[in-house]
Amino acid sequence: MTKSHPTQLSPPMAWLTDLADMATPRQVAALLAEYAMAQPECESACVAWGLHGVDDVESEPPCPMDPDALALARKAAASTAPVLSRGGRRIALSLFEPQGAVLLVVPRTSSDDALWIDRIAERSRLAGRHLRRVLELKKLRSALNQQARSEQLQRALFAISELAGSDRDMPEMLRGIHSIVGSLMYAENFFIVLHDAERASIRFLYFADVEDDVTAPRDPTHEFALASREHTLTWYLIRDGKPLHGSTEELRRQVSGPLTIYGPDGYDWLGVPMIRDGHVHGALVVQSYEEGIGYSEEDKTLLAFVASHVLTAMERKQTKEQLEQQVRLRTLDLAASNRVLELEVVERQRAERLQAALFQIAQLATADISEEEFYGRVHAVVAHLLSAENFFIALLSSDHQSLEFPYFVDATQQMQPTRPLAHGLSEYVLRHGAPLRGDMSDFRALGLAGEVDLKTAGSPATSWLGAPLFVGDEAIGLVAVQCYDGSVDYSAADQELLSFAASQIAYSLNRRRAAAIQQQAYAQLEHRVQERTIELRTEISERQRIQELLKHEVMHDALTGLPNRCYLRDRVDRVLSALKRSPNRHCALLYLDVDRFKIINDSLGHLAGDEVLREVARRLLLCVREPDIVARLSGDEFAILLEDAPEPGTAVKVGQRVLAALRKPLEVDETAVETSVSIGIAIGDDRYKTADDLLRDADIALYRAKKLGRGRFEIFDAALQQNAINVLSVQNDLRLALQCDQFEPYFQPIVRLRDGALMGFEALLRWNHPTRGVLGPPHFLQIAEDHGILSAIDWRMFELSCSLAARHLPAESWLTINVSPRHLQRENFDVRLLELLAKTGLPPHRLLIEVTEGSLLDDSQRVRAIIERLRDAGIGTALDDFGTGYSSLSYVHTLPLRLLKIDRSFVVQLGQDPAGATVVASVLALAHALHLEVVAEGIETELQRTTLIEMGCELGQGYLLGRPAPISHWQPDA
Repeated sequence: MTKSHPTQLSPPMAWLTDLADMATPRQVAALLAEYAMAQPECESACVAWGLHGVDDVESEPPCPMDPDALALARKAAASTAPVLSRGGRRIALSLFEPQGAVLLVVPRTSSDDALWIDRIAERSRLAGRHLRRVLELKKLRSALNQQARSEQLQRALFAISELAGSDRDMPEMLRGIHSIVGSLMYAENFFIVLHDAERASIRFLYFADVEDDVTAPRDPTHEFALASREHTLTWYLIRDGKPLHGSTEELRRQVSGPLTIYGPDGYDWLGVPMIRDGHVHGALVVQSYEEGIGYSEEDKTLLAFVASHVLTAMERKQTKEQLEQQVRLRTLDLAASNRVLELEVVERQRAERLQAALFQIAQLATADISEEEFYGRVHAVVAHLLSAENFFIALLSSDHQSLEFPYFVDATQQMQPTRPLAHGLSEYVLRHGAPLRGDMSDFRALGLAGEVDLKTAGSPATSWLGAPLFVGDEAIGLVAVQCYDGSVDYSAADQELLSFAASQIAYSLNRRRAAAIQQQAYAQLEHRVQERTIELRTEISERQRIQELLKHEVMHDALTGLPNRCYLRDRVDRVLSALKRSPNRHCALLYLDVDRFKIINDSLGHLAGDEVLREVARRLLLCVREPDIVARLSGDEFAILLEDAPEPGTAVKVGQRVLAALRKPLEVDETAVETSVSIGIAIGDDRYKTADDLLRDADIALYRAKKLGRGRFEIFDAALQQNAINVLSVQNDLRLALQCDQFEPYFQPIVRLRDGALMGFEALLRWNHPTRGVLGPPHFLQIAEDHGILSAIDWRMFELSCSLAARHLPAESWLTINVSPRHLQRENFDVRLLELLAKTGLPPHRLLIEVTEGSLLDDSQRVRAIIERLRDAGIGTALDDFGTGYSSLSYVHTLPLRLLKIDRSFVVQLGQDPAGATVVASVLALAHALHLEVVAEGIETELQRTTLIEMGCELGQGYLLGRPAPISHWQPDA
């Protein structure tokens, strides 16, 4: 957690405005942590969210989440109340459920006042609601970004596919691919390498690098032996077939052997293999030389996906170029032959027809026509090359168990759209992956050889010609022509023509299939985009509705439905602004507190307490009329704002109505609950500048009403204001006194009565005030208690008293210190006290702690355990003011005490009232029976001293025997 720094608290409305402006989780968390750290009681604070797993946890300001802190945060996330860690060093408040976010704070050790947590609970809940909305919006934006990324990738794949089918030459297509990859990631340095497994060679088909001017390959047609690049990154990509990504050091850890860097060393390198049917056909590589520009795991996955499409595009382009080259070569061969002119002309015309047919079929691959029209045009193109009156195209089904006939034209028979694989001529072509040409004699020979079954071959053809359709190395179907009347005898030239046409038909079929899949995917994508757009509009409308609801929740209390403190302060500020324009007008603020509400909660439970608060709110609303408002400030505190109160009597009448309404018993779970309220009234006029000023004065009057007996009201006046100023002044002086070490122990002697021998001293607190002189505890003790600094003052007194006693008081004397009930409620009080003795050098057997009987009422088992541990360490315990408590005899019998101190009220009666002597005699008899020492307090006359000696009392203290004085009085050399 980050240490807190002094921060000016933002006004509530300004803070809410700041909160509404926060657009990221860290901004919201930082605003809440800043508010918490501005509290004087807070040492450090942070907000944590994403508590489902250790890796998901985020915090602001960043703070380490050790297992204990994470367990505390998860526990608080499932609770509606603050959760304390073991020892109370951390406090966690849930911001929203389930297991959403928490505020972790570390209080200052010098403060024991936990009420400050309530002050930040309200803003924590508001910030939590806003944090949940921001986290949901962040998740939504992430989904939109992913959707946009998917659309960008889809467009890139479409563009790659379009490049492959365009008329651009290979270098221009490769430059287009480079540009497309650059639209997806940083690709200024990019190359494509192809691998020929049979020749064990590689070829850098495309290479672009801004740094490499020396080793960069210049000729895309030049082949390198793969072994010549052994142990380079390209070699590992092709050999292992696995992506590589990272800096040079990271790449060394990824490869399966030594690494040789070829070319300049870069900042980040990413390469993916191009794989088809388990074989590596090449690789795509991008790299960055600029620090800060790198690649993510998403980029690696994206490049691998693009690589397969790039491989397909290049293969299609190469196939087309090879076909064109073959046609050109064939044409040149025909032109260069020495055949007769007629044969040369026929052959040339035939080649031209073939080339034109192939181009027509290639154009059909991208034509916007139906499947039926596509096959019809293909039939027409083939019919220009050879006799194709009877023509069909058959394709293997996806499960390779049947033949599908998307196109079938025959003069003698009709074919079903699909038939199971048999043993016919079509299956022979597919099985052997080669063209088949023949007549009836050839077919009979195949039948005798067991290659075909003529009974399943349909109508017997006198001449039949079929060629397989290949996509890559796989035969996906065939195209066939046939004749039944012997008028056509297909030649080897016809077989060659049909084979050429088949290769182009297969390419066009594959291209149309891919385009259909892409169009379907694009249609689905468009549909998803439309659906998501509708969802976003719905979510935006819902978010607007939630924002309106949030505005209401921000300004109202969830339990009672009343306006909350923020609403009240805003309303009071507006009323005070109106009073400045009309100085003769007045308003009134009634600050209410339900008396002894904690008893109701503890006895009937929190659900019943909530019902009481709702009923109180309902009755308060009946006591006012428009435009006056009733607000719930926090816990059991309410307020009533009277916007027009021309005289104090108006506020008094409302206060009397409230007191009367709430004196009537409340019915809660069939139980009558007696309630009352204390009210502080402040009359507002144009002298007040802010709502906080008016609330402060009403609170002061409320405190006065509770101090005078509760169930009443008090009006703030000049006397109360002066008293509040005095209390504030003393509070500030006390903090300064603690810093400047103005507190000093005074020592009062405890003597043996019969001879006046000095036995010990009691350390008493004094304040050396710089202007008011030496002050005793009655002047400041209650203020220190109310403002949470009494514990720090006590421990400073313990340290000074023990240190001075160890150095300056007689070694045989003992010292008593007064321990308040607050300290005995601390589990580690004995450990801390023994550490203090070790630090000051006072032996434990010389120290006694004085406790009152009231200290033993709360958690007596804990107190007894602490006293027993102190006794085992040598520190004794004295019971102070014995006889004035609640059950003195029970404590004397059960606690390991060493000393009893008889209260001065009984000592004063000695010689005057026989009853006093009887009590003292009883105490002495009890102490002697239990082997306890007794000290009589408040001895001020010789008669009291003599009477105590006669009664057998051995020890005493009082003004007769010695007044409290600084250590210098008892030890001049101190």
